[in-house]
Amino acid sequence: MKVLIADKLSQAGIDWLQQQGGVEVDIRPGLPPEELARIVGGYDGMIIRSGVQVTADVLAEAGNLRCIARAGVGVDNVDVPVATTKGIIVMNTPGGNTVSTAELTWALMLAMSRNVVPANVSLRGGAWDRKKFQGTQLAGKTLGVVGMGRVGTAVAKRALAMEMRVLAYDPYFAGQCPQGSFEIVDTLDELCRQSDYITVHVPKSAETTGMIGRKQIAMMKDGVRLFNSARGGIIDAEALLEGLNSGKVAGAAIDVWTSEPPTSDVEAKLIAHERLLGVPHLGASTEEAQEQVALDAASQLVEALSGGQIRNALNAPGFDRVLEPLLRRYAALAQRMGTILASITPGAIQNVRAVYRGEISGENVSVLTTYLTLGLIAAHMETANIINAPVLAKQRGMEVEVSTSGDSKDFASLIEAEIRTDKARRSAVGTVFANRFPRIISLDGYRMEMRPEGPLAVLITDDKPGVIGKVGTAFGNAGVNIAQMTFGRKSATKKSIFAINLDSPAPPKLLRELEGMDFVDAAYLLVLPTLAEDEK
Repeated sequence: MKVLIADKLSQAGIDWLQQQGGVEVDIRPGLPPEELARIVGGYDGMIIRSGVQVTADVLAEAGNLRCIARAGVGVDNVDVPVATTKGIIVMNTPGGNTVSTAELTWALMLAMSRNVVPANVSLRGGAWDRKKFQGTQLAGKTLGVVGMGRVGTAVAKRALAMEMRVLAYDPYFAGQCPQGSFEIVDTLDELCRQSDYITVHVPKSAETTGMIGRKQIAMMKDGVRLFNSARGGIIDAEALLEGLNSGKVAGAAIDVWTSEPPTSDVEAKLIAHERLLGVPHLGASTEEAQEQVALDAASQLVEALSGGQIRNALNAPGFDRVLEPLLRRYAALAQRMGTILASITPGAIQNVRAVYRGEISGENVSVLTTYLTLGLIAAHMETANIINAPVLAKQRGMEVEVSTSGDSKDFASLIEAEIRTDKARRSAVGTVFANRFPRIISLDGYRMEMRPEGPLAVLITDDKPGVIGKVGTAFGNAGVNIAQMTFGRKSATKKSIFAINLDSPAPPKLLRELEGMDFVDAAYLLVLPTLAEDEK
């Protein structure tokens, strides 16, 4: 097998690969995108870190490429939906840099609390000014942790050793924390109001981008301190700068940036600010983490390409090749249904009810439930895959109920899925027409025919004249072309649900504009994998 190392990688991983029989290693970091696109199809597997962008253009002629392994956690530099449609497994290495990232968060927290950096600069300049650099201790303070994944949990555990009170907010965690440890709060607002220190540890998505903004900072305590070692943009840069300038925010520490290296004026002003401690994405920059993620990526890649176990896959191609054709179609539909429901339902999922009707009820529906579960949690957990989805769902407090029925009304087969969170209840019904065309035929009982693919917008609106025109105008003004629109309406409720397929993802500001329209109850933007041409 031919393996391309397209990024800088620890020598430990390279040495391990070169010791494997039947593996040809080509080390070519720093390739221009057009050159990477030209050669990538000649390799079976590719190992990357954060320095290379694996875009749709890079994967346009994917050729022999079957697996991409990311030496690290985040895969926002990989177009996962495109890779999925190409049959390329995308894997990450979630465990290798957990401790290093958590320790960096604490290094930043301690350094800021005790003014270590400015005091060191002052001392080197020949001054001796103890009063100027008086700090604050962590013991007795309240730490708010946003996101209780691997890193967030590691940070929180260390806070207990520092004798801090720990508040944890994760809208997708419905379980219980051990008694005497963390306190789970129901809302981000509640965490913001009570915390002295706030650190974010969530994956970057349309939902989490800017989740700490002007509104959240305004409700925080005066003198709050903010930390981001997750992904750039989760804390809104302009809002943070305003908070630092006004004194509302006593200090902030940033390890990650919206572009790396930073290029925006606002981030340049943040870096120069006397109360901001900035570092160049050092979260995983320890010898131990670099070696471990390199070894993990190398071993996972070889194992997957050799036909062995697939670990930490962020998509599920490869698994579906062992399914019967009918089951394969409905498995893909189930995962898409889960993604849609998770994206349009606020709160932590507590209960899932799946009903399989008609011909599909005689198949192995446990597989379909696994794919449905994966769709429900994958958007919020970077480590979710087809293997660990049921375990992760159980850990998150999700109860899954399954039933089957030979009655499918006017359809050969149906999947009905209903989810209940601590805030809402939503349902969807899907089928595969002619055993080939997956469609969502109902959302919350509103009949429609949605093509579950690509960039999507889902709107819940009043059912009255002028709505379609105003919605279409908003997308047009944003430069986003509508590929297909379907909607369902109920005269009893005087409400409609729109499902809109788009030619390109809608910008976040369009979502805010839609949410502000007086006839819109709720608006959601999401992106699903593209369907194959014969499935559209």
